Amino acid sequence: FLALVVFLFQGLFSDPRALDSQVQDKVVPDFSLPDLMQPDVVYTPDVFKGKVTILNVWGVWCVTCAVEMPYLTELRHEQQVNFVGLYFDQDLDPDFGTKTLSRVQQEVTSMLSHYGNPYQYNIFDVYRDTSLDLGVTGAPEHFLIDSRGIVRMHHIGDINPRVWETKVGPLYRKLLTEQEAQQAGGAG
Repeated sequence: FLALVVFLFQGLFSDPRALDSQVQDKVVPDFSLPDLMQPDVVYTPDVFKGKVTILNVWGVWCVTCAVEMPYLTELRHEQQVNFVGLYFDQDLDPDFGTKTLSRVQQEVTSMLSHYGNPYQYNIFDVYRDTSLDLGVTGAPEHFLIDSRGIVRMHHIGDINPRVWETKVGPLYRKLLTEQEAQQAGGAG
């Protein structure tokens, strides 16, 4: 009984968004997925090599994603933050097909034109396998990936000005500095 009370008491003071990430400090899990808008283009983890990237897991069904999009778009344009979307659709069943790809593309285009488009491109996680491999529990979730393709931070929830300035932004800038030092060392 005492052990149960202690366990439950600890839960009162824990942050439900502070989960240990299964991919922290590991190379991005292997995948081969199409571009959402150009399905003939296929991405692998190699797309993360050579540049610091924030992989943003999102969907049109996600209200918080819509709320954060204008700020992410501002970061992309004002600070040149490199965002890549990992998109999955809750209403799309790859085996039974309740939506067509063109309908998904229309919904995404509409949302991005309304709220802003922070993404360089969107990787389409059709079967949600990559999201599962990353340990995604919902959306939005963000994975800060260094220039070697290693996940350096997993942030659950939106990125807003406070989160950017206190948590994500400082590490993003540090990783950019490391990348620049690597490139300068390799060039010399």
